[in-house]
Amino acid sequence: MSDTLEFRVAIRTAIVEEMERDESVVFFGEDIAAEQGGVFAVTPGIQEIFGAERVFDTPISELAITGAAFGAAVTGLRPIIEIMFGDFMGLSMDSLVNQSAKYWYLSGEQHAAPMVVRSAVGGGGRFGAIHSQTHATWFQGIPGLKIAFPSSPAEAKGLLKAAIRDDNPVIFLEHKRLYSIKGPPPQSAEEVIPLGRANVARPGRDLTIVSVGKGVPDALQAAAQLAENDGIEAEVVDLRTLRPLDLETVLESVARTNRLVAVEEGPATGGWASGLLGLVAEHGLHDLDDAWLLTTGELPIPYSPTLEDAFIPGAEAIASSVRERAGVASAR
Repeated sequence: MSDTLEFRVAIRTAIVEEMERDESVVFFGEDIAAEQGGVFAVTPGIQEIFGAERVFDTPISELAITGAAFGAAVTGLRPIIEIMFGDFMGLSMDSLVNQSAKYWYLSGEQHAAPMVVRSAVGGGGRFGAIHSQTHATWFQGIPGLKIAFPSSPAEAKGLLKAAIRDDNPVIFLEHKRLYSIKGPPPQSAEEVIPLGRANVARPGRDLTIVSVGKGVPDALQAAAQLAENDGIEAEVVDLRTLRPLDLETVLESVARTNRLVAVEEGPATGGWASGLLGLVAEHGLHDLDDAWLLTTGELPIPYSPTLEDAFIPGAEAIASSVRERAGVASAR
């Protein structure tokens, strides 16, 4: 086994392995069967392996794709679909919110709608305001949906395998700036990471940094800077999934550190980070030494590279925010 695994290869490998494992898994979406494997080159060659009946391109109609997936799911298949850019998930709202998410409940818990909705999300790629959003919080308040957001190649593979096997509809988010990163592969080729179980990516004693997706490697980089330059040992918690939310792991971490910063690539209003701080407060940790958010502004994501870089809270912004709250002068 290779010492490293690329994020986009992890996604492709998980799809191939699950389609080999289960003949009911089908895969369709916008350009997924094209020679280049979609605009981010994630799925080349899969149609050649499984044929055009199980892997095929669709018209550019997000509502049609999601509606077809719901129909396939309730008639015995386990579809994986790709909505190329997550910004257009609003067009899939009815099929996801009013049909897929509610089917198990409305059927008297007799029938499931197993389906995975993959999308590229996030800023930093110079795609502008309409192709750089993260739509997780649009769906976070919908019972019946699950939302996964991996931060590394190994987690991408393990979480996607879990999502494909899950009997609930799962929204699976892939940050554009993670597709090319490489990291250690899973300990086992068959490793499945359960949905709803967070991971302490770095232990620490002085404060807890919570994030998801691209925010996790940024938080790890910031934690390394803070440890080396400022003597601050930050614990980094990777939520992995936003629904279900592993609040217990966060509470355990905060009980150790007594300080919390939630880092989200998105606005504070209606964001998962502000909701998490509310849950932490609700569950009795009112005597925290400090708790705060680090999010984007209440604006669309800029197209200008300089403005976009300043808009998104990366590693430097995380470290600077911690230093400011801790009253520590910049190491520079």
